[in-house]
Amino acid sequence: MIKKILSILTILVTLGFYQGTFAVEDIVSLDDVETPKVEQAQQEVMPIKAEIKFDWVDITQAQRDENIEKYKNLLFENNTTPIYFNKTEFNNKFSKYKKDKNYKHHYFLTNNGVTEDEEAKYCAFYFKKNTLVMYAIQYKNNPTNAFYYSAYGKLYYTDVMSKEYPNFPYSSMQYDKKGKLKSAIYFVSKDLQYMYGPDKEFQGIWYKENMYDKNGKQTIKRTNW
Repeated sequence: MIKKILSILTILVTLGFYQGTFAVEDIVSLDDVETPKVEQAQQEVMPIKAEIKFDWVDITQAQRDENIEKYKNLLFENNTTPIYFNKTEFNNKFSKYKKDKNYKHHYFLTNNGVTEDEEAKYCAFYFKKNTLVMYAIQYKNNPTNAFYYSAYGKLYYTDVMSKEYPNFPYSSMQYDKKGKLKSAIYFVSKDLQYMYGPDKEFQGIWYKENMYDKNGKQTIKRTNW
């Protein structure tokens, strides 16, 4: 059962159903559990918002390919933060987050619908509507990282947002517990994101609740936009 749950979570993580990038604002509960959305960490400077025209389905294939290459380069070639870590580097950087020492308290909070306190922002993941299997924490003193834990406080995933966060555009990289890159997202705006896999492969473009592939075809929906 645990392997099945982890497999489901990994698929949802990769497809952007909580997100990454995935920044914490993209997290939702499994099975459409109505859990309040985690908002971006508040800072003195409010996020810059821009109106983005969505024309992915109307432009030519050559133009789509050009955009895919453009945002891939912004993520992997011209990023303002480190992208790849070896295991030692990752452990050194995030060692104190490997285990949530207050997991009983955080489990209680998230399982009871708490999404924010003085310390952090939270969000819960459920299996079969009533069993919490993972929760996320975005500490207010470290807003460019988000950490995803099992119900027993074991680290599953880590999000690393670029220094531009929470202002758009910014990037978000998600890593597994060994520090291996699992996904990369370029947040053009709240409405529009380009998503790539660990081998720089294009996975889709999100516009609001819909994802589109490289050919302009709608593929999946998300419920948390």
